[in-house]
Amino acid sequence: MSNTYPSAPSAYEFPLLIKQLLNRAKTVSLNQEIVYADKKSLTYAELFTRINRLANVLAGLKLAAGNVVAVMDWDSHRYLEAYFAVPMSQYILQTVNIRLSPDKILYTINHAKPKVLLLNSEFAELVKNYQFENSSIEHIIWLDDNGVSVENVFGSNQPRVVGEYEALLATADSNFEFPDFDENTIATTFYTSGTTGDPKGVFFSHRQLVLHTLTEAASLGMLPDKQGVSYGDVYMPMTPMFHVHAWGFPFTATMTGLKQVYPGRYAPDTLLDLIINEKVSITHCVPTILQMVLKEAQSRNANFNGLKMIIGGSMLTEGLAKAAITQGIEVFTGYGMSETAPLISLTDFSIHEPEMTEAEDIARRCMTGKPVLMVDAQVWDENNKPVGTGKEHTGELVLRAPWLTQSYLKNEDAGAELWEHGYMHTQDIAYMCPDGTIKITDRLKDVIKSGGEWISSLEIETILSLHPAVADVAVIGIPDKQWGERPLALIVLKPNCQDTSADDIKAIAEQAASKGMIPKYGVPSEFKFVDELPKTSVGKHDKKVMREMYAEQNKA
Repeated sequence: MSNTYPSAPSAYEFPLLIKQLLNRAKTVSLNQEIVYADKKSLTYAELFTRINRLANVLAGLKLAAGNVVAVMDWDSHRYLEAYFAVPMSQYILQTVNIRLSPDKILYTINHAKPKVLLLNSEFAELVKNYQFENSSIEHIIWLDDNGVSVENVFGSNQPRVVGEYEALLATADSNFEFPDFDENTIATTFYTSGTTGDPKGVFFSHRQLVLHTLTEAASLGMLPDKQGVSYGDVYMPMTPMFHVHAWGFPFTATMTGLKQVYPGRYAPDTLLDLIINEKVSITHCVPTILQMVLKEAQSRNANFNGLKMIIGGSMLTEGLAKAAITQGIEVFTGYGMSETAPLISLTDFSIHEPEMTEAEDIARRCMTGKPVLMVDAQVWDENNKPVGTGKEHTGELVLRAPWLTQSYLKNEDAGAELWEHGYMHTQDIAYMCPDGTIKITDRLKDVIKSGGEWISSLEIETILSLHPAVADVAVIGIPDKQWGERPLALIVLKPNCQDTSADDIKAIAEQAASKGMIPKYGVPSEFKFVDELPKTSVGKHDKKVMREMYAEQNKA
């Protein structure tokens, strides 16, 4: 016997489709502004019209449901329009990571097999000699901000180019009726920026992205005004829109009707100009971008006046957090991965904050945070069993949430490994505090094993970052005949601190060891000063490259 109540014959079941995210803004935010750098300003009313026009342009290409539409663009209003028009038309949006090496970019295109490519003229050289006759790409839509024509790059013999984006939209119908369909339909795909092997494709359904958007809005809305989101905020991404849906914020900001600012290519002077001139109040980025913007602000003697900034991608060190707070940035941590769409945890704040010292507050902001709504986060041992809470109980962080990728595109074996025993395996080593705060101590592949003991590279980096001369730091394990591995600290000094010695830096690690903050064997055996640290395409420290570089140097 059924235990469900019957519905009226004409009741609307309301599938969780991306188009539903627009419902409120279409009613209350029509005059709100969207800004593209210094190039364009439009209202939400114009955005919705342009989404319809783009949908009509794509419909005119006679695509089939499930076809892939790839985008290669800087952060722009065009990208935002594609975030909606493509999946709402029952196609799959591929956000192409243009910071990968050219061969990896082409690998991701060949693997996803898009039918349409929205191509910014600045990236045309990357695909100029691409063997289109052997590819899935049937149509190219030209995007340009610099007066570069298709003929300038491809000559007059590129029949796949159907036209320039703005010209196509100008002649397209402004009305489009987006259909209902199964909410489990794939909406987006993109590729991990991992440092080993070929990038892996992850994918997300409409249902997953709607639930992620609602959770992100609710989780940030639960924070006090000083850190959270309100309707008066001005949002600008400083995480590329090709990377994990720019952490989901373009969907969230559009759903809630915030003023949005898109900076185009990331240049520190442009980012700071937009923050100041457009009164940006909330953003997110990796530590590398924060360092760039802080340096630019210092050169202008500028203050950020309470800019809310979520740091992800790499660990926020206490030294960097202190520098940001000193310059007026309300900085805190968010955690996630490409596979998690990405939001999993956030630093926890309350309207009734407990008394804490400055050092305690900074340390709290650099923790991985507490799980957001609907996330089941656990720490497992090597036998896939949950461990207790507290710093002495470390293991692998595993997850369940309704928006995690279900597998890898065309790689079911890797998907099965990702979801072994019914939880997503992050390969992050962590412990959980009794109050539910997560602290990631290392990546499984980055932890250092010295004399049979584990050393957390992230813990050592946090300690060294507190030295006032340190601008950036990475700690890696290098081969050692006696101990197996020993930690090597790679240090980038601040410009006015070039006379700092290795002993000066080492002293802060030895002081931490004497206080029991790190084990004595965790003090690096060697310190090297470098001009810069290798980074991945999304600005994370590339420790694989570092290990290869310095392992070879040690052999030599």
